[in-house]
Amino acid sequence: MDPHYDAQDVARCDLCEVAIVQSYCDFCHVNLCKPCIGEHISDDYSKHTIVPFQQRRSTLIYPKCEKHPNENCKYQCKDCNIFLCTDCLASKPHNKEHKLSKLDEMFSKKKDQIHKDKQEIKEQILPVYEDIASELKNQISHIDVDYQKFTTQLSKHREELHREIDNAINQREKEIDENKLKHLSILTKHLEEIKQLQSLMQESLHNLNEMEESNEVTPTIRYSSKNQEFNKLPPKVIVSMPKFIPKPIEKEELCRLIGKLTPLSTTLEERVFTAKKPNTSVRELLDEPEVLNTIKTGHEKLLNVTCLNEEEIWTSGQTTADIKCFNTQGVLQKTTKTKSGNVPNDIAVYSDGALVYSDWRTRTVYKVKNDQTEEIIKLQGWIPTQLCVTSSGDLLVTMYSDDKTQSKVVRYSGSTVKQTIQFDDDGQPLYSGNDYYKYITENRNLDICVADIKAGAVVVVNQAGKLRFRYTGPPSSTKKEPFHPIGITTDSQSRIFTSDCNNHCIHVLDVDGQFLRYIDNCDLELPTSLCVDNDDSLFVCEFIKGNVRKIRYLK
Repeated sequence: MDPHYDAQDVARCDLCEVAIVQSYCDFCHVNLCKPCIGEHISDDYSKHTIVPFQQRRSTLIYPKCEKHPNENCKYQCKDCNIFLCTDCLASKPHNKEHKLSKLDEMFSKKKDQIHKDKQEIKEQILPVYEDIASELKNQISHIDVDYQKFTTQLSKHREELHREIDNAINQREKEIDENKLKHLSILTKHLEEIKQLQSLMQESLHNLNEMEESNEVTPTIRYSSKNQEFNKLPPKVIVSMPKFIPKPIEKEELCRLIGKLTPLSTTLEERVFTAKKPNTSVRELLDEPEVLNTIKTGHEKLLNVTCLNEEEIWTSGQTTADIKCFNTQGVLQKTTKTKSGNVPNDIAVYSDGALVYSDWRTRTVYKVKNDQTEEIIKLQGWIPTQLCVTSSGDLLVTMYSDDKTQSKVVRYSGSTVKQTIQFDDDGQPLYSGNDYYKYITENRNLDICVADIKAGAVVVVNQAGKLRFRYTGPPSSTKKEPFHPIGITTDSQSRIFTSDCNNHCIHVLDVDGQFLRYIDNCDLELPTSLCVDNDDSLFVCEFIKGNVRKIRYLK
């Protein structure tokens, strides 16, 4: 009985319903106190099986024989598929060629199978369903974001269509104005010609009036009539007005012009259950880790190191915009400068070799591939800090609010937000709200691990963002300074490594956050960022010295 149970949880006797239970009848399945045992077995002592309460249900209850009601069947005939008691076997011997099985042995085997099935459901099958449910919940939580992309695209297309329609209408308006001016010019020219003729006729009338009143012979005799010329009227100018012929708006054609949305489709993809097998190739930790190589980066105040494989590492510091790539022998391979010229907060590498870095001044995360830099994330109200590329190709970004009161982790697929991790199930912040470093990594079991230096804790959540544990240091510490984790990384065995800068060491934890050991014998000085390559070699930044130490820690 659990000592932490309160009085309401104490098991009581089923007969008197008052006394605390001490015994159990394994035949009748009844809780009993000592005084009630006699009353319970008074009807037929032989059939009852009284055991201590802790051993309840330990006595097998065999089926009763149909032919011999007072006997229990303890055998089964496999061929006849019937239960048999000892009297059945004695009174009429069963077919000797038939196979008999003892029920207690069958019961034991089935119990083993039940236990195995229970463990398999609990430890293997149910976690898979939890992952599936978590994946579906994640999809549901981001469905608004996913569909908002379509709305945004459509709005952008609407603006483009409106712009093109406005341009087309403006062009027609321009043509109307040009026709109007041409029309006006034609009519004005013809009017000027009429006015000139009118002026000639007025002049002719004036001359005729003078000649009519004159007695001079010569001008009168020489007069020649111009009326025939005036009678020839100028041609009538007929200008046909242009016509606007609007094209009928056809809904189908308009829809084709706008574009189309492919229909929602649903397919069922068969899932193949793969049991999680225990890792049989566990490499043990060395008693004394050793430094294999020291790479002098030339960085002052070296903060970041990351690697994609065992061939090259990328580094960045706190005083320059240079991001340097070295081979593991320490030879500089290339140098990339940040686009803005600002110092990068953190660096990471995608599986295709593309470099990604965060710039707190521009609130931007950039991606560099083939020497081309592109902006992939632009924040408002938040400032990006540390980065982690996950096994699925997503990007995890730690960030803090402008007022430095909130911190969170955001998962991106490209530029799209897939997940935000900020609060626990009780609505309390998972991470301290400030602008201190919060390095981040993903474990092999898809846990998300954050080194929260201000909180003095490693905060680990599962893939769905549910808090698994907080590590605030070993149960008993031999170090002088408080635990302040900075860098963090994980290896192929899902061990977690976090640098304890002020104590010049590295804490090694197992997948559940249990302290395993320190790495403190490698002359590390102010260790900051960490990374592990494909061969489980550990790379450690030394802040002031600007060195990267390559350490072997596994046998």
